[in-house]
Amino acid sequence: MATNIFVNLPVRDLQKSIKFFTHLGYSFNQHYTDESATCMIVAENIYVMLLTETRFREFTPKPVSDARTSTEVLTCLQLESRQAVIDMVAKAVEAGGRAYKDPQDHGFMYGHGYEDPDGHLWELVHMSGEPSKH
Repeated sequence: MATNIFVNLPVRDLQKSIKFFTHLGYSFNQHYTDESATCMIVAENIYVMLLTETRFREFTPKPVSDARTSTEVLTCLQLESRQAVIDMVAKAVEAGGRAYKDPQDHGFMYGHGYEDPDGHLWELVHMSGEPSKH
């Protein structure tokens, strides 16, 4: 059974990415940080390794996707409130990201998201109950 999750993402400019995600309130584990990578702490047991594209290529025999032109993964984080979702998207846009779609309100779930400077999509949701069964 897994005990932690490490999402690995390629980035063009590591310092720009660190600045962007610091603005959103994330911190970084300096033990896993050097000029080619950093470990962003999302929550207890949830980490995102931001790797320069050169470093990222060391871990895969496949071509690295350009997240600005294609989507390989949607990273979805559940936040503590609807307002936290709204605030995080606003911070992302303020820091140079962009909202890539309109907010979605499904009653039991509110969602919105942003695209980071490298084009990676981050979905944010707040769930206030269970979906209705038809």
